[in-house]
Amino acid sequence: MNMNDDKIKVTLLGGDAPINFETLDFEGNNIVSYGSDAPVLTNLGKRMLYGPGSIFFAHTENEQIRTDELYEAVNVYKSIYYKIKSSGKMKIKVGILGCTGAVGQKFISLLRDHPIFEIYELVASENSAGQRYRDRVNWKEAVPYSEKTGNITIKKIGDPLDAKILFSGLDSSVAGEAETFYAENGFAVVSNSKNHRMVDNVPLVIPEVNKEHFKLIHSQQSYNRSGGFIVTNPNCAIVVMAMALFPIHRDFGLSKVMVTTMQAISGAGYPGVPSLDILGNVIPHIADEEKKVETEAQKILGVLSGNKIDFADFKVSASCNRVPVRDGHSMSFSFETKTKATKDEIISSLRNFKGLGLASSPEKVLVYFDSPYRPQPLLDANSGNGMTVTVGNLRECSILDYKMSAFGHNTIRGAAGAAILNAEFLLEAGYIK
Repeated sequence: MNMNDDKIKVTLLGGDAPINFETLDFEGNNIVSYGSDAPVLTNLGKRMLYGPGSIFFAHTENEQIRTDELYEAVNVYKSIYYKIKSSGKMKIKVGILGCTGAVGQKFISLLRDHPIFEIYELVASENSAGQRYRDRVNWKEAVPYSEKTGNITIKKIGDPLDAKILFSGLDSSVAGEAETFYAENGFAVVSNSKNHRMVDNVPLVIPEVNKEHFKLIHSQQSYNRSGGFIVTNPNCAIVVMAMALFPIHRDFGLSKVMVTTMQAISGAGYPGVPSLDILGNVIPHIADEEKKVETEAQKILGVLSGNKIDFADFKVSASCNRVPVRDGHSMSFSFETKTKATKDEIISSLRNFKGLGLASSPEKVLVYFDSPYRPQPLLDANSGNGMTVTVGNLRECSILDYKMSAFGHNTIRGAAGAAILNAEFLLEAGYIK
């Protein structure tokens, strides 16, 4: 077994006969060796060998294990390998599909100083391919891209890539075919695009809410053939809605939801909505948005059943509006629960929302304000570096049970930041082959 950069090579000798366990090096230090590995790997809390010995005992040079035991051990070695990489000793190469667009730029901004991932490849249209990123991009982010990123030569869709993880900010007109191509060729595609969100065996995930849905990856044919797969994060408004409603649905069940969204202009991309249309105005329609808001939450809050999700059975009625706010989607809910609850019980549920402790995880995933004047875009857009969803002003509703307000940053928690968090979890959980 050999490790080279982010690739792991396992050589099986003798068919189904027992196999000699060979030394595995990492940056000059044996992390799997005969006798010297116990202190290193025990500190990582892993039992390494599932056969005639364990990591707590020195191995001998001739020790043998069966093929099936080796396969099981390899998955653990890979997990440890990625843990070591993510510790800061070395970073994992990633690529960005759709690198010049608004979401692509946000990926680059958020990944600039990421402790685990390193931007290695950039992909865009044929019009951009062959040019340095600095010479092609019309940069709109407040944080500048690094000199190294600026000097990367853009590739076109279909060009050979070395990065194992690909973040997709592709436009929906090309995302479906391109993401399928990369998944079939062994890449982990972590997508912000809408094309695959509602496909039965594609996870639509907010990891703090439904991380168990990642198990759908195992049912994707590409994963079994090449190790490649597709996962998606929700529509930017749905991220806020699902995170705000998840604790309530978990503890009391939802039967009906009515929501009115007030969505920022950055959600329309660049150049987005013309200034004469939006300044001092509200546009009471966003193309195709209401359908997404009325369907995606049920998949996210549904239950994994074999190779598909049994959707949650509550109904949603949505009205979606574009408002003259740069960043952050606000929304007002009314909802009815299956099990009746007091106001204090619901607030307690909202405050009992656990994070994951990953690199992009905020200290507080969900923050509830007692004030009727919160949340607000100006005050709360950057809460938790844009990854915290804020909720407030819970009160009784004269038609359903309760109503409240919620807010989240649409291009961070609702887009690029959501995808990066998904990738961090996938790496931690060992899905990246």
